[in-house]
Amino acid sequence: MSRLLFRLILACPILTPALLSADTVVEEIIARVNNQIITRTDYGREQQQLKEEAQQQDPSRAAQMVAEGQKDVLRGLIDRELLLEKGKDLSITADTELIKRLDEMRKQMKLDTMEDLEKAATAQGVSFEDFKQNMRTEIITQQVIQREVGSRINISKDDEHLFYEQHKPDLARPEEVKLSEILVSTEQAGNDEQKIAAAQAKADDLLKQIKAGANFDEIAKKESQGPSAAQGGDLGFFEHGKLAKQLEDLTFGMKKDDVSNVIRTKQGFVILKVTEHQNAGVPSYTEVEPRLQEAVYMQRLQPALREYLKKLREEAFIDIKSGYVDTGASPNQSKPVVTSAAKESTAKELKKRKKLGVF
Repeated sequence: MSRLLFRLILACPILTPALLSADTVVEEIIARVNNQIITRTDYGREQQQLKEEAQQQDPSRAAQMVAEGQKDVLRGLIDRELLLEKGKDLSITADTELIKRLDEMRKQMKLDTMEDLEKAATAQGVSFEDFKQNMRTEIITQQVIQREVGSRINISKDDEHLFYEQHKPDLARPEEVKLSEILVSTEQAGNDEQKIAAAQAKADDLLKQIKAGANFDEIAKKESQGPSAAQGGDLGFFEHGKLAKQLEDLTFGMKKDDVSNVIRTKQGFVILKVTEHQNAGVPSYTEVEPRLQEAVYMQRLQPALREYLKKLREEAFIDIKSGYVDTGASPNQSKPVVTSAAKESTAKELKKRKKLGVF
């Protein structure tokens, strides 16, 4: 697990300090969503996250992506509050799914306990409690969207065929191979010929087992010393020019399910398997059929979700400070009258945040 993965989970903003002194908190409230508040710190945190994600995705277009996404920052914060509140109405706690995801993360990182996972987060400068809270928020919002919006999207075979015909140019692809590997590392061997010979002997034995019928993925999980071991050796897709010439010439000449001989590399001795070999051009309908339903679903989800969130806005009380714009606002939503009870609720929320030290 890298620092990046922890930061991606932390995309849902947890407030950061805005202290003038040890016991004086100044926080500007820019929006109220029912009994919840959105602060200037929330807004700034989301802006910073937008910049970081744009830089990671495409540094050459980062400035343009930030400019395009900037107008929707407040919309996203309000969307999140509305979905979280709906999650409460639906009694979605995310407790079970949270434990499951954390455990999967622990296994992926090859850690023994949750305490080890917490230490890994702390070592990356991440509060584990913040990390869990943001993951919980992500789970709740996803489950609300699936239950309230996704479950109402019906897709027929005709819809899939139409999508395929309309998007053929987008489906065009270069020739690619999908590879899996088993690596017997020689990084610790140095120039010790005996250790190198032992590593080669082990690789030869693993290849012999595979040729005798042993499952490549299982061997990779148990014996590979590469970073892809937990995924059964899966390295993903490679197009021309992405591999060393020796490996490219070899693997692009192989068919699906072919397994290479033992190959000597700088990292050690490698056995490669071609799990898919895709020809260049537009794939046939049959080839992409398993993915078409998801593609149509995602195409319909966004407009359906926006309509749903607009409806939630019309049922909610939302007040936005002058100078800020909610691009997801509905013309039918009403601005609340701020009562003494609402002011008291806001004061309590601010006090709670101050007590937790999340400003």
